[in-house]
Amino acid sequence: MKAIRYSRYGGPDVLEYVDTDGPIPAPDEALIAVRCASVIPGDWKVRAGHLQEMFPLDLPTIPGRDGAGVVIGVGDDCDWTEIGEELCFVTEHVEPGSYAELVTRPRDMTIAKPSGIDFAEAAAMMHAGVCAWIGLMETARIEAGQNILVHGGAGAIGGMAIQIARDAGCRVTTTCSHANADYVLSLGAHRAISYDRQNFEELVSDQDVVFDLVGGDLHEKSCRVLRAGGTIVWLIAAPFEDVSRQYGVNCLQAVIHDRRETLERLAARVAAGILKPQVSRRLPLSRAAEAHEILERGDNSRGRIILEMGDGD
Repeated sequence: MKAIRYSRYGGPDVLEYVDTDGPIPAPDEALIAVRCASVIPGDWKVRAGHLQEMFPLDLPTIPGRDGAGVVIGVGDDCDWTEIGEELCFVTEHVEPGSYAELVTRPRDMTIAKPSGIDFAEAAAMMHAGVCAWIGLMETARIEAGQNILVHGGAGAIGGMAIQIARDAGCRVTTTCSHANADYVLSLGAHRAISYDRQNFEELVSDQDVVFDLVGGDLHEKSCRVLRAGGTIVWLIAAPFEDVSRQYGVNCLQAVIHDRRETLERLAARVAAGILKPQVSRRLPLSRAAEAHEILERGDNSRGRIILEMGDGD
């Protein structure tokens, strides 16, 4: 099979497009022909060696955190799927990932692909949607009528967060570049604040929740715009000094997991047309290094970069 592999930590140039043996499913696993895989910031950070303590790797390895494809084989005891079923799946950073034409997955690491979307959108849904869902629904526990501020609303996670918060009945404000203001409004944000032209801390107040996908000095500024007892939720972002107590607010980290029930709740809303995953661009698998370069430069917005398998290579 064709795959992307790297044997040492380093820049995008360590990614090799190779022919390698395909995986053999364990008795309870499905063999999936991958159609699309998403490229997330964690992929390049792991590849660069920045997260070695968190994700120790056995090199060489195949990167990739999630994808979507079609079942083409099953293990001897695999009774939870059948050949031809379309699935979305997740992989861990510490195991061979989704930048490959074939993967094997157990049931708990898969869900049925939602109808009405293509494989690229299905891959884009997975990690971005899960991060947004866990941050808002499971960590902040947002409720209808609340004021929610999403930092980085034009990104893959931010775009899903806007839609989730709007569907929950919240009033959603988001920060983004001026060039992306109309885009985030089209996703359902009630208000867009252009960080390259405006200071959000001068324009909003009494927020119930801030979803911080940026970090750094935005943390302290975000604490200022929260109501007393409000909550700032953060993912892995630029380092910051936690000053939440000084402002009488809560600071919570969204801890990302791959529990199947969360994936299914997300997928059900996608299937119903409530949430729409965003794809920023599509590249053939062979151009994975280019995708990593784009992310490292910070040049990607409006959804996930997707790697497509097949004739595009």
